[in-house]
Amino acid sequence: MNVPEQTTRQDDAALDNYRAIANAIATLFFPHAEVVLHDLRTQKVDYIANNLSKRAIGDDSSLEDMVSGDISERNIGPYEKLNWDGQKIRSLSSVLRDGTGHPLAVLCINLNISLFENAKAALDLFLSPSKLIPQPDSLFRDDWQERINTFLHAWLRERQLSLNLLTRDHKRELVLALHAEGAFKGKSASNYVANVLNMGRATVYKHLKELKELKG
Repeated sequence: MNVPEQTTRQDDAALDNYRAIANAIATLFFPHAEVVLHDLRTQKVDYIANNLSKRAIGDDSSLEDMVSGDISERNIGPYEKLNWDGQKIRSLSSVLRDGTGHPLAVLCINLNISLFENAKAALDLFLSPSKLIPQPDSLFRDDWQERINTFLHAWLRERQLSLNLLTRDHKRELVLALHAEGAFKGKSASNYVANVLNMGRATVYKHLKELKELKG
């Protein structure tokens, strides 16, 4: 298993638990997350797990505002910023307090979302309806399977039912509804409906026979 790079000053036991948490988060989301621990007492970067930002231990944190009494939030974000390589980072910062409630450190989780944005863009392009053309008449004019599928799922939506949870009575009702729509005029329609509804072909014929006798 890949393990994120860890760098630390390791000179303050008071922050050991937070370093362990930083390691856990960075490992879980490796290689896409960096976790930075800022010591508010020294205003320096204390620890970095999976360094993505090219910061260094001992860099100035510039978080003086965090030690003022005006900061009441425990979690700040998520917010976005730009990394050194131009990739977009989504961040969340947690203010960590000591036993008296005084701000002790800030744990910043920085997630590189560029990979996810690229994947989303690829999916959006692939699934874009603008790439579709209307169904060609030459292919769909007599497509009885398409008509059965369209009617079947409209029927399910109207009744808020799921295909794989249909009861025996639901299936019988659906077979009769399909018959009323002329769905069984297709040569292999009975076989297709039986397969889709996960029922025997003989059962489909039985329901159709009952309907015919009822009308006759």
